[in-house]
Amino acid sequence: MSITAPVRRPDLKQMLSKVPEVTLYFWIIKVLATTVGETAADFLATNLNLGLTGTTLIMSGLLAIALGFQFKARRYVPGIYWLSVVLISIVGTLITDNLVDNLGVSLWACTIAFGSAMLATFAVWYSSEKTLSIHSITSTKREAFYWLAILFTFALGTAAGDLIAEGLNIGYFNSVLLFIAMIGLVFVAYRYLNLNAVLAFWTAYVLTRPLGASTGDLLSQAKADGGLGLGTTVTSFVFLAAILAVVMYMTAAQKKQALSRAA
Repeated sequence: MSITAPVRRPDLKQMLSKVPEVTLYFWIIKVLATTVGETAADFLATNLNLGLTGTTLIMSGLLAIALGFQFKARRYVPGIYWLSVVLISIVGTLITDNLVDNLGVSLWACTIAFGSAMLATFAVWYSSEKTLSIHSITSTKREAFYWLAILFTFALGTAAGDLIAEGLNIGYFNSVLLFIAMIGLVFVAYRYLNLNAVLAFWTAYVLTRPLGASTGDLLSQAKADGGLGLGTTVTSFVFLAAILAVVMYMTAAQKKQALSRAA
C-alpha cells in the first residue's frame, strides 16, 4: 500500500482573481498611470501631430487589444493589467478632450455627464452582482463592469481636474494639494470613522484621477501657464519608466510568492 501526499490545488478565487491587491504599490502605480494618461494624450496629439481624433482611434485600438489579453487571462498578470490601466487612462483623457476641444462641450457638462454615467454603472453593477468589491472580480461579467467603471472614472477625473484647475482658476499646484487633502480625508474616514471599505476604495480611486491629471499638468505645462515647464515628453517618459520599474518589481514579487506557495 503506497501513501502519496495530497496534491495541493490552487485556491479557485485566487486563481481567477483578475485585479491586484490594494497595497501602497497599487496606489503609487495608479497615480503614476493617471499622470501618464494626462501627459501622454497631449504628447501624442500635439507633439507627434496625430491630432485628437487620430490619437483617440489609435489608443482605443491598443486598449481593445490590451483588454482582450486581460479578459483572456485567468488570473491577475501585472504587466497586462497595468498596461490596460495606462491605456484606459489615456483613452479616458482623450474622450473628455474630444468633447471639450472638438465638440465644444463644457467642462461642467462633461463632469456631470461622466459622474452620472459612473454612478449608473455602479448601480447596474450592484443590482446585478450585489457587490462592488474589487476582491470579487472573478467572472467576465464583473470584470466588464469593473473596466467600464474605470473608464468613466478616468473621463470624469480629467473633466473634474481641468474644471477645478483651469475652469475655476484654482491652478495646478493648488489642485494637487486639494485632491491630496480629499484623499487624506477618505483615509481618515476609513481608518478611524468606519467608512465602508468598498466606498472608501472607489472614492479614493476616483480622486486619484484628477490628482494625476493635475500633477501631470503641473509638471508639463509652461511656467507662464502655472506649470513647471518640463513638457509632456519628459514627464510622460519619466512616469512611464517609473511605472515599468514598479510593474517589474510587482511581477517578480508575484513569482516569488507563487514559488513559495508551491514549495
